[in-house]
Amino acid sequence: MRPPSAVRRSEHLTFKANLRGTRHGWLRLTPAYSVHLVSELLAEAPPDAVVLDPFCGTGTTALVCAERGIRAETTDINPFLLWLCEAKARVYTAAEIAAVPRFAEHVARALGDRAASLAWTPTIHRIERWWDEFTLQALGRGLAAIRALTPEAGRAVSDLLVVAFCRTLIERAQVSFGHQSMSFARGRGTALAAEPAAAVEAIVTAWERAVESVAQGAASPILMPPVSVLCDARNLRQKLPDDRYDLVITSPPYPNRMSYIRELRPYMFWLGYLRDGRAAGELDWQAIGGTWGCATSNVGKWTPEAETSIPYPEFDLLIERIAARSPLLSRYVHKYFHDMVLHAASLTAVLRRGGRAHYIVGNSKFYDVLVPVEYIFASIFEAAGLTEVEVRAIRKRTSKRELYEYVVSARKPA
Repeated sequence: MRPPSAVRRSEHLTFKANLRGTRHGWLRLTPAYSVHLVSELLAEAPPDAVVLDPFCGTGTTALVCAERGIRAETTDINPFLLWLCEAKARVYTAAEIAAVPRFAEHVARALGDRAASLAWTPTIHRIERWWDEFTLQALGRGLAAIRALTPEAGRAVSDLLVVAFCRTLIERAQVSFGHQSMSFARGRGTALAAEPAAAVEAIVTAWERAVESVAQGAASPILMPPVSVLCDARNLRQKLPDDRYDLVITSPPYPNRMSYIRELRPYMFWLGYLRDGRAAGELDWQAIGGTWGCATSNVGKWTPEAETSIPYPEFDLLIERIAARSPLLSRYVHKYFHDMVLHAASLTAVLRRGGRAHYIVGNSKFYDVLVPVEYIFASIFEAAGLTEVEVRAIRKRTSKRELYEYVVSARKPA
């Protein structure tokens, strides 16, 4: 393994590289690993390989495989992410792509129709922090127009319009993506809020740009669309067959208290995947590493199963050191790796004999306690029966100076 001190930030291995891609840059969600890294790891895949990504996320692995004609299957516990993956990796006909601008014109007229009656808007807590009143109503009219057009447009065209709608709503939101996660941008949109015509003009312009970009990306070739499955990664065998996958390339949530639901909420509320804050918290509780809403209180009451232990020799000491500062965070870290032990057992079952797994992970720091996530993963894989376990540092992250990203690789014995 290269010493971390020799590893640079390597932005071509981050989500920023994906933003320059075609379909890969359709939506900026939670930070995704790079298409370049996936391409590098796919180099060892035989022509008839079946690739699995058990943490679909933004669909990076599945889409790279689809573009290369490699059979891929991906799972996630979040139905919105599976929808997005399907939309990104679908084969669109020339007729469907040609129809997008025509239907998009109807949506643009709805966005700009300030004389229309009030439209439905989602029940996001303090929604006024996200959009001014004129932008919010325009978004409501636009989504209603897309829904009304769906029977005539068909699912494929409608999905492209919805992707463009998601791009538009986040572009016009009063938020900033200047760092890894999202934050509210104070004062942004205030001037437009005082000028209804300017606010509506801005959102129509954003919509037209989004439609053009999405339609252009949809024309890129897809050789083999992936299969997506709604599944809990702790129990892959519930939905996936044993001994099937030749190669696993994935990046699970990092144990860094970053809630993926927090980043996904605007899309999921608008598209109907979430109805209220309670539902958001419940979904985050079901996910590995979730900390949103009731997920945090549930973590505070969680206790590990006696039969599920973490095999890393110094794990109990790490938990004790974190607990000295925050019992809640110590439970969070403990539950994260507890869940990963369950995941690794199910992964070993569905991986084909001789199959290889590559996990992109990042280490974490809580107070003054550095958690060597990469080596804990390595120990979990070894305890699950995998061999040839390797840890490779790939880049320096942009947060604390001790934090790096790694690829942890392992093989199922033949």
